[in-house]
Amino acid sequence: HRENFFVAFSKFEESCKEFNRARVIYKYALDHVPKDEAQRLYEMYSAFEKKHGTRETVEDVILSKRRFQYEEEIKENPLNYDVWFDYIRLEESKGIKERVREVYERAIANRPPVQEKRFYKRYIFLWINYAIYEELEVKNSERARQVWRACLDIIPHKKFTFAKVWIMAAHFEVRQKDLSAARKLLGVALGKCPKEKLFKSYIELELQLVEMDRCRKIYEKYLEFLPENCKAWVQYAELEGSLQEDERARAIFEMAVNQPTLDMPEMLWKAYIDFEIKCKAHKRVRALYDRLFKRTKHVRVWISRAQFEASLDDVKAARKVFEDADAYFKSNEEAGKEERVMLVESWLDFETNYGSNKSVKIVRDKLPRRVKNKRLVKGEDGSDAYWEEYYDYIFPDEDKKQNTFKLLEMARAWKKQKSTD
Repeated sequence: HRENFFVAFSKFEESCKEFNRARVIYKYALDHVPKDEAQRLYEMYSAFEKKHGTRETVEDVILSKRRFQYEEEIKENPLNYDVWFDYIRLEESKGIKERVREVYERAIANRPPVQEKRFYKRYIFLWINYAIYEELEVKNSERARQVWRACLDIIPHKKFTFAKVWIMAAHFEVRQKDLSAARKLLGVALGKCPKEKLFKSYIELELQLVEMDRCRKIYEKYLEFLPENCKAWVQYAELEGSLQEDERARAIFEMAVNQPTLDMPEMLWKAYIDFEIKCKAHKRVRALYDRLFKRTKHVRVWISRAQFEASLDDVKAARKVFEDADAYFKSNEEAGKEERVMLVESWLDFETNYGSNKSVKIVRDKLPRRVKNKRLVKGEDGSDAYWEEYYDYIFPDEDKKQNTFKLLEMARAWKKQKSTD
């Protein structure tokens, strides 16, 4: 048995005080004996170095043992990327770049057998780490570029992509001062597999380079791809606003609010109104609020309109907004009592700051009572499940209605009793 032969040979040299010869035999054996047969050899070599070696040689033995363990785990499952990461970290700690590259190359050769993104997520980080290692540790920019290109080639972009890889590869080219290569990469990415993250990164790059015309072109492509994205519309308009291009910004906002579907319309309208307030175009602001009221009667819109009028010290106009809002929520029971409570509380704050004691009292008298009620909760099958407690709000005008209703009921009961007698 070869393992026993090498162990016996090394022990003989050790007994003859030939420690260097014994060490050479152990190392030769570890390089040539199959890993699955070398367990005892590692143990004997480790014991030998602890007895006769220096700190460095002991560390080498430990390193060799860990290499052996990683090799065994990889042999069992070459797609266990966590083991590959640990193995690479081990080699990087030693700093021998040839060995590090060898392990990286072996690791990336184990491509996931199924073209699904979830299987590629860990695998792709092997490529990313490899490229970063070549650029920052080895200082080999050309090899790093080759790694990025190879990584992009192995991703099946028609099925899925990794925006992170495209962006990091482009940033690498920027660090190499090759802006045309960076732009080409991001352009190819948007052509092959457009994603929101790619558009944002490309725009950010051009903003840093103060290339505003390029930013405009990318925003146009971005909004062609995602016309319902309110955040993109707002950012585009804000960019034009920051360049003092108010008419362009206004035109962008107009295009945005007229889109058939929007993911966050409330954010878009708020940004448009804030833009016009910043431009001190107060007539336009009021016109925007009027247009918005045709689309929604949300309580926050009413409050915002009133606060706008108050900010211009037009107390009468602000109070009129609150009165109209209160009338709307009073007549529209579907709007919800919580919204009306929010409105009255905002109105009270307004009167406290801008009104008189009389106006404050009028609004305070509109505040509701908070009462605890019970309601029957139905089960999934439609049967009665249980009673739950909840808080309700009773406004003063509702109290009056209830009192009138009770009087009518009492009158009917009295009349019925009279006719019976």
